[in-house]
Amino acid sequence: MPAFVTAVDRGRYRCLVAAGGPGERAVTAMRARELGRKSVVVGDRVALVGDVSGAPDTLARIVRIEPRTSTLRRTADDTDPFERVIVANADQLVVVTALADPEPRPRLIDRTLVAAYDAGMEPLLALTKADLADPADLVAEYAPLGVPYVVTERGGDLAAVRGRLSGRISVLVGHSGVGKSTLVNALVPDAERAVSHVNAVTGRGRHTSSSALALELPGRDGWIIDTPGVRSFGLAHVDPANVIDAFEDLAEGAAERCPPRCDHLRDDCGLDGWVADGRASRARLDSLRRLLRAREGGDDAGDA
Repeated sequence: MPAFVTAVDRGRYRCLVAAGGPGERAVTAMRARELGRKSVVVGDRVALVGDVSGAPDTLARIVRIEPRTSTLRRTADDTDPFERVIVANADQLVVVTALADPEPRPRLIDRTLVAAYDAGMEPLLALTKADLADPADLVAEYAPLGVPYVVTERGGDLAAVRGRLSGRISVLVGHSGVGKSTLVNALVPDAERAVSHVNAVTGRGRHTSSSALALELPGRDGWIIDTPGVRSFGLAHVDPANVIDAFEDLAEGAAERCPPRCDHLRDDCGLDGWVADGRASRARLDSLRRLLRAREGGDDAGDA
């Protein structure tokens, strides 16, 4: 029986069977031994056997994970060789950041964008708490990347946000305290996601969501996957080529002019000449290099 994994909790998987049909039901399952070390994550499409009735105290088995269309991954830090899949099969990564309380942390935004490009997902910036600060400066900072954005405020109209989420599977990522759970609760009124408060001393939020959870938007108009708040985003697994491929105007120049194995940060990078010839903008190249430096760690990585 095909199913969609909506939640994972201590070795048990909540799966939706016959999604959108008259027989739709939630089934609790465990992972079959024959899957070995393959991880099952929220967003996975799987095959179930056993009791798939969804009745209380019943348990099915996941015997197959269908091929994934995308995988959002992270590592514990930039030296960790072991990557972890956070979410599967999402097509849009929504980077949620507050404009104030807490202040925006561009380093985490940059690193999350790198993860989106690596996963082949379209990024979206969701700027919350616009009633506390003007979004103009942050919008201008990311304008050269061409990343779409939406702006929200407490009690404000969410039509623009819903329009960007419509018909898609979107995963929401952000620091604790940025208003991610508040946004989820507004979009899916019966979600009842716990809302955190920002520490007045540290300026940081408290982790409230302990695991990823897929929620269907009202009217069956797409899915959002809420993830636990993050304070760092390791990128040890990311191939720089996957980042530059997201910049079509620069990727062409890299193919034509860069020396072999160019990391686009060294002095002989051919992209400087490409920009000097008017084939791409300096702002775009500067933004690309900022993302690549974020991937490399150092001063741009740290505690994002």
